Amino acid sequence: MDSPPIKSPSLLHSALTFAVVIALIALGLFWFAIDLHALMFLCLIWTGSNAYLLGADFTQIRQYMSEAISRALPAIYIFILIGMVIASFMHAGTIAALMYYGLNWISPALFLPLGMLLCAFMSVATGTSWGTVGTLGVVFIGIGSAMGMPLPLVAGMVVCGATFGDKMSPVSDTTNLAAMSAGTNLYHHIYSMTFTTIPTFLLALVIFLFIGFGYGDSELSIGELNTIQQALADSYRLTPAITLLPIVVLAGCSLRRLPPEISMSASVLTAVFIAVLFQGDRADVVLNALWANTPGDTGIANVDELLGRGGIYSMSWTLLLAIMALALGGIMHSAGFLRCLLAGLIARVQHAAALVGSTIGTGLIGNMAMGEAYISIILNCQLFRDKYQQEGLDSAVLSRSVEEGATLTTGLIPWTTAGAFYTATLGIPVLDYAPYAFFNYLNAVVAIAFAALGIGLLRDSPESKVARDST
Repeated sequence: MDSPPIKSPSLLHSALTFAVVIALIALGLFWFAIDLHALMFLCLIWTGSNAYLLGADFTQIRQYMSEAISRALPAIYIFILIGMVIASFMHAGTIAALMYYGLNWISPALFLPLGMLLCAFMSVATGTSWGTVGTLGVVFIGIGSAMGMPLPLVAGMVVCGATFGDKMSPVSDTTNLAAMSAGTNLYHHIYSMTFTTIPTFLLALVIFLFIGFGYGDSELSIGELNTIQQALADSYRLTPAITLLPIVVLAGCSLRRLPPEISMSASVLTAVFIAVLFQGDRADVVLNALWANTPGDTGIANVDELLGRGGIYSMSWTLLLAIMALALGGIMHSAGFLRCLLAGLIARVQHAAALVGSTIGTGLIGNMAMGEAYISIILNCQLFRDKYQQEGLDSAVLSRSVEEGATLTTGLIPWTTAGAFYTATLGIPVLDYAPYAFFNYLNAVVAIAFAALGIGLLRDSPESKVARDST
């Protein structure tokens, strides 16, 4: 039996409901230091109560939440696999090999562009900007200091490279979250991002290359590099032809357009075999790490912390938050609050560039208000999904724009968790390194400019839907 229709909320009711959600999260995080999950529970109670005032009963409210979560189930499976991919790569020595051989490429004149490339490669492989900043970032700060290079410049370079992978990696939580929330395929989402992200990355790379030439005569202190490399060599067998096989398998399956669940599962199994048969780990230790990994034993705290990342348990914080935020978005959307709140604003958006710019700007505001990219990604996808469909734009353009507004700006705001982590880890305040995080803010400029020119604006069609579903 269908549920009876509920009343449409007024603009004032919608604005009040949304404002209290923002206030609960902002005050709870910054004033009372309350965990986001507890705050999301309060937000669910608040929005559910307001939906009840419109005439929705408990069954309808639960249906709103369940429908939003059920649409995201494929991505939830991927979330679980992400943790296993990272943990298995750690035990196989894949990440250690990337660090060991990558650090051989450093030279004074090319320190900035190569550092950015290494950070990008590391974050793409691990799916984490935080782990990259906490390891390679700390190393590069030490090297830059020895060369007399401005440390805010070095920190900006690290953040650029680390954020690139956090946006583009198929094992990144924000990448999967954006694809899931917008209702598009993971690889189609990554494909869409290449139109704006790759040109911006290359532009930032050229800027760092130009700046780096000014430091070509600096003396490179290799003490930091030797310490890291020796510790890795003592802890792992680093033969590239073997230790990099999991990445080759993951990339090969992805290029063949296999479903991400199959690609990730194949790379996990490959890494597990390498960890046991080549690295000499006990099978039970490796398999337990797929649930909850443990720190490495190189003797270098930051490196050990990175090597201990991964496991299904490590994804639980983000996964549970995503489920609760999806439920919240389901109520806000199905009860009509978001539609009413943005009807006037979105109706005035007439051009693709304005729509993309509005999406990016809303992501920035969401990060500033809520201190986290996760909720901003989910809510902005809920807010703008219908408008992108009305304009005939592929949902991957929405997911791309949401990432450009949320994922890329979170590290540029001092009071977000990412901004606070980067500052604490690198020892450089956000406002000092932000001017040098060229990639993070130029991506928005490139995206809006390309939208105005009609570049990379994927159109929604039956053919594109078939292509998305088959990737």
